[in-house]
Amino acid sequence: MASQDVSMDSPPRPAGDQGSEEPMYGGYSRFEIELEFVQSLANPFYLNHLASQKLLSQPAFVAYLAYLRYWSRPPYLKYLTHPGPTLRHLELLQQERFRQDIMSPDLVARLVDEEMRASVQWHREA
Repeated sequence: MASQDVSMDSPPRPAGDQGSEEPMYGGYSRFEIELEFVQSLANPFYLNHLASQKLLSQPAFVAYLAYLRYWSRPPYLKYLTHPGPTLRHLELLQQERFRQDIMSPDLVARLVDEEMRASVQWHREA
């Protein structure tokens, strides 16, 4: 089975902009895979899991996190279900200190608490 190289030179095209030449990976487009992954970063427990697997200390993975910052700009931003925590955590992951500190259960609990408070406040104001 031949491996498929994925270029991180430019982001994938958003859904609907896909041409027939867009390669599929396990039945999903690169856009769909990256969208699912970047949205998972909103979950502090998942960030802790990535750190526990030593992924956050691997230079290639850190470079991938930097590449994913394109999700903070149009037209990609509109596809995020929870843009606040997703983009906040993506930015925090750019910092080496945060990538180390997310191993702490106390930090994970604090992030969960902050997100819960933000959600409650948003619903009160809506």
